Amino acid sequence: MSRYRLQPTPAQEQVLVEHCGHARYVWNLAVEQHAYWRPGRQSAPGFAEQCRQLTEARAEFAWLRAGPIVVQQQALKDFAQAMANFFGGTHRRPAFRRRGRGEGFRIVAVKPGDVRRVSRNVGEVRVPKVGWVRFRWSRPVPDGVRSFRVTRDAAGRWHVAFAAIPDPIPAPCTGETVGVDRGVAASAALPTGQILNAPTLRETEKARLKRLLRKFARAKRGSHRRGKVKTAIARLKVRETDRRKDWVEKTSTDLARRFDVIAVEDLNICGMTRSAKGTLAEPGRNVRQKAGLNRAILASGWGLLVTRLEHKAAGRVVKVDPRYTSQTCNACGNIAAGSRESQSRFGCVACGWQDDADVNAARNIRDTAAGHAVAARGGLPLGGPVNREPQRDLLLVR
Repeated sequence: MSRYRLQPTPAQEQVLVEHCGHARYVWNLAVEQHAYWRPGRQSAPGFAEQCRQLTEARAEFAWLRAGPIVVQQQALKDFAQAMANFFGGTHRRPAFRRRGRGEGFRIVAVKPGDVRRVSRNVGEVRVPKVGWVRFRWSRPVPDGVRSFRVTRDAAGRWHVAFAAIPDPIPAPCTGETVGVDRGVAASAALPTGQILNAPTLRETEKARLKRLLRKFARAKRGSHRRGKVKTAIARLKVRETDRRKDWVEKTSTDLARRFDVIAVEDLNICGMTRSAKGTLAEPGRNVRQKAGLNRAILASGWGLLVTRLEHKAAGRVVKVDPRYTSQTCNACGNIAAGSRESQSRFGCVACGWQDDADVNAARNIRDTAAGHAVAARGGLPLGGPVNREPQRDLLLVR
């Protein structure tokens, strides 16, 4: 998806907000329909049946009929795809959407003349019921655009993303393999000793965010002041998100250009970042510490980095078993939990090898992917029981 900054006028923005509301309403109706399904009951309606029901609803309600049908039908199409992903085991079950969160809609059957360039830095796209909406022409628009998605983030910024599959980056054909160890203290470490860190907010921005959060907690619900503070908080958070995405794009492009094979750990990030809150009957332990660890993992961009690597280096990304990669000495192959002296230092208890813990793990990942993993002396090979690394050290890094 090639995303561009949309620049609607106030009048156009009002119509775009209505389109987002229609798409959210139809999506939530579909979620509610499937929420009533239980084993033994009649199956929930599919996409075709929901489209027929949408036609009946548009005939009865004028406010729904005022919006373009393509926006509402594509919301049902997106829901059908989300349910397919859920049953396929790759995504969570679709949930209700809230106003101001995940706002957007999709337009299909785009004609060649619906996207045009006005000047050097300005383009226009035709949106149903809105007309020509300007966007910043920051780079060439892909040829043969058939659909696009309009989105609005929490900070109130509008974007348009044209659906296009870019060509993958060709391999350098040097025969080199790299292992990427993802961590909390260091977002990514390479066998060469290079440490990569995802950018975050600056110290002054973190201090301002803390002040805004305190002000937000004191503000009265529904007040104008609370809305202004909420927008200010969202602007800081999207700034951090933009920096992280920019870092992921640059890092993934650099790795795809430099190495033929890119090895990463096969991590269950969704499970690793699950809340430890528990239930009323069985409350969790160290909930706040686990929440801090979850935030640190998500702020490092683990999942997005691998996703973009698979896009840019298609067929060249290898996922290896993560067990014992951080407890194995790359010099002698000995596996021992005591070799992990701290979060950042590795000292082998067998041969005395000293190295950065993340760099040592990255080398093990590289060797495993290349088929040169060293068997442990007197221990288990890479692929034995699940690695039980001490979590208390990770909890200190937030």
